[in-house]
Amino acid sequence: MTEASGATGRTASGATGRTGNATGGAAGEAAGAAGPAAGEAVGAGGAAPRRVRVVLVDDHRMFRTGVQAEIGETARTGVEVVGEAADVDQAVTVIGATRPEVVLLDVHLPGGGGVEVLRRSAALMADPNRPVRFLALSVSDAAEDVIGVIRGGARGYVTKTITGTDLVDAIFRVAEGDAVFSPRLAGFVLDAFASTDAPPVDEDLDRLTQREREVLRLIARGYAYKEIAKQLFISVKTVESHVSAVLRKLQLSNRHELTRWATARRLV
Repeated sequence: MTEASGATGRTASGATGRTGNATGGAAGEAAGAAGPAAGEAVGAGGAAPRRVRVVLVDDHRMFRTGVQAEIGETARTGVEVVGEAADVDQAVTVIGATRPEVVLLDVHLPGGGGVEVLRRSAALMADPNRPVRFLALSVSDAAEDVIGVIRGGARGYVTKTITGTDLVDAIFRVAEGDAVFSPRLAGFVLDAFASTDAPPVDEDLDRLTQREREVLRLIARGYAYKEIAKQLFISVKTVESHVSAVLRKLQLSNRHELTRWATARRLV
């Protein structure tokens, strides 16, 4: 298995489309044990509790480690983390080798992003016997990111503010074929699929990389550089570099102009 494997966990409950609040991290490189836990559903006749095999795809090791800590105790959560990946090529390899039931997929990845992972995993998603289902887990709550991965085949989209308990719940529901979204994101999807018009192309926005767009949105929301660095798991110096690149590409002078620019395009 590339980049990692194993872990342990517990089942979840909840209604379709629900998410939560606050988590970090994903799988570290440990293997784990299993076993039913209190509150975990059991099958008919006392059969073993349901488990869901999961692959974590995110380019930040610290985030993967945090998610692993939140959801990876199989005996408690029912989730077994069977692999990790940090970029598109690793993701495609690990997913093909492990055939998980659910992939937690970051939207912005080196090598083409989450949409590219979905494109290259189309055959696995379409398998009638053992479909691999994708749940986007991202810091971004931008409409174009949500719509892009849903059009690519993901079954849901939750933000990284979700709680560990709600993330486990979302994983189980996606494994069962449900669609799951953070509350405000569901509206983006409904609007996008209700409309027959293609979204307009914004040439200025297209000049920015995915990471620059993330920094742009957080700057426009009033985040300080240190807060952005913590949110995106990057250094303050890297944040400063991204801000400089955004200002240069958009021909803006300062963060106040940047905020007005982002607000006018409803990116905030």
